[in-house]
Amino acid sequence: MRSLSIITDPIYIKQDFSSLDRFFLKYLKDERDLPFMYLMLKLFILFVPAAIIAFTIDNTTWQWWALAGAYSAGLLWYTGPFTLMLHNTSHRPFFKREYKLGNRFIPWGLCPFMGQSPDTYFSHHIGMHHAENNLEPDLSSTMKYQRDSVIDYMKYFLHFLFLGVLQLIKYHRQKEKKKFMKQAIIGEITFIGLWIVLSLINWKATLLVFILPTIIVRFAMMSGNWAQHAFIDASTPENNYRNSITCINNVYNQRCFNDGYHIGHHLKPHMHWTDMPQDFEKNLDKYIANKAIVFEGIDYFVIWLWLMLKRYDILAKHFVNIGNTYQSKEEIIALLKERTKRVER
Repeated sequence: MRSLSIITDPIYIKQDFSSLDRFFLKYLKDERDLPFMYLMLKLFILFVPAAIIAFTIDNTTWQWWALAGAYSAGLLWYTGPFTLMLHNTSHRPFFKREYKLGNRFIPWGLCPFMGQSPDTYFSHHIGMHHAENNLEPDLSSTMKYQRDSVIDYMKYFLHFLFLGVLQLIKYHRQKEKKKFMKQAIIGEITFIGLWIVLSLINWKATLLVFILPTIIVRFAMMSGNWAQHAFIDASTPENNYRNSITCINNVYNQRCFNDGYHIGHHLKPHMHWTDMPQDFEKNLDKYIANKAIVFEGIDYFVIWLWLMLKRYDILAKHFVNIGNTYQSKEEIIALLKERTKRVER
């Protein structure tokens, strides 16, 4: 276990902008989101031409397989930053009102090349997940699963993979959220229709560029959500301090826009990503009072892995003992094991 150290995750520090920065800032709603502009352009330049080439060159040659390897490696490397850019720009408009059409570029111009169907992430995350807060109506709720079980995780993932969008559409229909329902239907049908048409042209390229990335990204998103909501206090599962976790001082936060501050995000869904470390420190007394679970030096995917391997000893090493609440490693392990039990209500 660890004592709370100095927070080193990214915050916003006003800086001198280059001429190119100033050109982009004219269009952006918040100057703190300038990194998204450069990431968006980089991903477009890297992946869209590569996808086009994959469909146009002979897929039996070594050059095609080299491209396939590079494309897959690039996708794995950029899935985190892209998904968290999508996440943040779903919560907070990226472009100014007069340039609001630009907000459609990430979900419709980039998502299909990054394993995401257009607009279904927004429909799921904004329209459903935050509204239901990991409780029973939340289609991605982890409550009914044993959260250190490989078998339970695979049930969770496969259920989402094959039934998730259909259930999302049903959810929005029942809740009369017509806008979100329409987004999910149009986004998924368009995406799958694209798969079918392009498979008739070049099935190997379609598998490489669209189908396999979708499976990989959905696995990553669900393993991330699993870890974010793995440690639930069964006596108060609606309490954000006790149904989510916070991960500080890790490389993931540097690359993925402070996504580790999941408790703070559920408490204040529209808080800017650069404000999260300071908000955590400012409200530390509330985290202590609620016995919130905080880890240092690891991220959700590492937490997910150690849960699957039941390595509570390693999780305990990264556990931050805020408020000096716990007296021993064994006490922390007992807490973590208790919080991963299936919640029966």
